[in-house]
Amino acid sequence: MIRVLITDDHAIVRDGLRQIVGETDDIVVAAEAANAAETLDRLRETAVDVIILDLNLPDRHGIDLLLQLRSASPKIPVLILSMHREAAYAVRLLKAGAAGYIAKDSAREQLVEGIRTVARGEKYIASPLAASVAMHLVNGVDGQRHDRLSDREFQVMLMIAAGKPPRQIAEELSVSVKTIGAHRAHILQKMGLRNNAEIVHYVLTQKLM
Repeated sequence: MIRVLITDDHAIVRDGLRQIVGETDDIVVAAEAANAAETLDRLRETAVDVIILDLNLPDRHGIDLLLQLRSASPKIPVLILSMHREAAYAVRLLKAGAAGYIAKDSAREQLVEGIRTVARGEKYIASPLAASVAMHLVNGVDGQRHDRLSDREFQVMLMIAAGKPPRQIAEELSVSVKTIGAHRAHILQKMGLRNNAEIVHYVLTQKLM
């Protein structure tokens, strides 16, 4: 039996995922969490084989949590469930340690296969993205400007694009406002942008959120 932990801040999404898993005879939802803190608590309380992780959590960005999970529980594969369909986004998460990546609108068709695949120790990319992700991994840098950013810079860029002020970003990432300012400066420099408005335009144009 494959025991999974579902982390998503929307109860209706967790209910839907539980229903999908409930249609199988070899997968069971062992625990659920609505945020990063609950995820870490559940892992201390419950033995699981696979973590299903949404990136948009209220208390911590999923990339940060993914990195912590890979450090604390390296043997438990993390299957990302995301609204993003951009291949470069999936590639970044795979390089950060994710075992698989599924777009949320493909969950009904591909979640079960994804869970079984990563539980076997293999990588899983949902079919609409698989070819594009393979091309990115084979060719390395794909020419997109956001590929020049570090994981933390990429994360800060998305938070700026979401309209979060520096102080809020600093609090959520547990760093100083000065550090966020430095990250913003690096983002602008690396990507050839001039201000937050151009960051927002770029993120929306590239469909990164």
